[in-house]
Amino acid sequence: MEYDIDGLIQVQIRDDIGLTFARCLRHFLRQDPDIVLVGEIRDVETAEISVQASLTGHLVFTTLHTNDAPSSIARLLDLGLEPFLITATLEGIVAQRLVRTICPRCKEEFLPTAEMLLELGLTPDDVADRKFYHGAGCDFCRSTGYSGRMGIFEIMLLDDELRDMILARKSTNVMREAARKRGMRALREVGLLAIYDGMTTIEEVIAQTIYEESSH
Repeated sequence: MEYDIDGLIQVQIRDDIGLTFARCLRHFLRQDPDIVLVGEIRDVETAEISVQASLTGHLVFTTLHTNDAPSSIARLLDLGLEPFLITATLEGIVAQRLVRTICPRCKEEFLPTAEMLLELGLTPDDVADRKFYHGAGCDFCRSTGYSGRMGIFEIMLLDDELRDMILARKSTNVMREAARKRGMRALREVGLLAIYDGMTTIEEVIAQTIYEESSH
């Protein structure tokens, strides 16, 4: 376990002795917890037990390894989880990335090249009234131009139409477009807002996010 937190009961997973996510979850549920945090869903057994916990009134938080929020649906289906179980239990998905923030002591305005903007799917005309910043490098940031990190988040909330799409096993791209029409901002878009706010750089956002051609 990474942190000792008062009020939380934690168990370290040890696959070599059979102490798996699924086995621990079964025992946790016998203690009637209100909230269950599953470190990661990596197999169908863990997924099914997490779903059963949700169906019986528990609030379940967990993680998956995917590129973005909509891809989580495909991941759960690939693991073997039935679509009706996903639609009955899943409320929302948050994809997150950490980007380095510009050092406040050597932060300066700069003009991005057309090639840099192209990697963001932008042209010079698109950002004619925008200012861009980077860190020049100083002793405080050890000449990196960065100091600290911030999170950027893509939040996908499920509604009846998206649930129907899951039941119909629609593609990730179709669900991504539907979620965007409902107000979901893609990771790249959220990163772009952080760039416009002078918090991070073009290079960081490009490195930490993917560009979806179909979403622009």
